[in-house]
Amino acid sequence: MTELIRPADIEKRSMEIISAELQERKIYLPEENAAVIKRAIHTSADFDYAENLKFSPNAVKKAVFALKAGAYVVTDTNMGLSGVSKPALQRLGSVVECYMADEDVAREAKERGVTRAVISMEKAARLHPNALLAVGNAPTALIKISELIDKGLRPSVVVAVPVGFVNVIEAKELVFETCLRHSVPVIAAMGRKGGSNIAAAIINALAYEGADMQDPAARY
Repeated sequence: MTELIRPADIEKRSMEIISAELQERKIYLPEENAAVIKRAIHTSADFDYAENLKFSPNAVKKAVFALKAGAYVVTDTNMGLSGVSKPALQRLGSVVECYMADEDVAREAKERGVTRAVISMEKAARLHPNALLAVGNAPTALIKISELIDKGLRPSVVVAVPVGFVNVIEAKELVFETCLRHSVPVIAAMGRKGGSNIAAAIINALAYEGADMQDPAARY
């Protein structure tokens, strides 16, 4: 007979299993980044994130501070938008947006012969220059963000976790180096792995910390 377990208890037990397996693997996470890394593992069941997630100094602390100040979150996919916790952001006075499906974005992308991701990041920079930019799909978005940072854009944090094979590794390395050079907080999944679900998971980890919702019982 299947045991009936409450949603909050399922998440709590999952995190306990993750912590135990990390210990078995002799992987010791920096305390400041542990919640983000565990949330990525929880979302994917992939322990590689314990080693491929890379953080600039104090990136988590700075991102949480920005969320507490009501900074916007902008994603590069509607999947990422859907996965971000609205109750946590609401408690912080923050909002998540995605401009990929906007008519003006589609029209300008076609006219200029570039991806919608490029135009959506340009739009985000105009509307919310201090947003948390969460990229889980489009390496072209990271390349554009790098260009915009070189020109003076200062997002609160760049979450660089697109998944794939073409220009993904290079785009992540580029944006990470650019962010370091300009003292912009950045969290990146180096290598090929990532995705919109990982981008949303990282934002959620940051939002839960800022909203004092780390305990899953506070969310169910």
